[in-house]
Amino acid sequence: MKELKVGVDGNLYLDIMELPETCVIVLSKGVAKLTELPAYAETKIITHQGQVKRVKWDEGEEF
Repeated sequence: MKELKVGVDGNLYLDIMELPETCVIVLSKGVAKLTELPAYAETKIITHQGQVKRVKWDEGEEF
């Protein structure tokens, strides 16, 4: 996951033309991270006490 910069004013600035075609942005504890989504996968965002602890991918392929 790639960490995104959050400005001192608390704003997150993105150029959507530079983002991958399919992606997810996860925000937790003032940190923003971005990752591209795989073609075939189940993506789980694991939380604990209201904070993101882990992002997991279970990749597969259509048969």
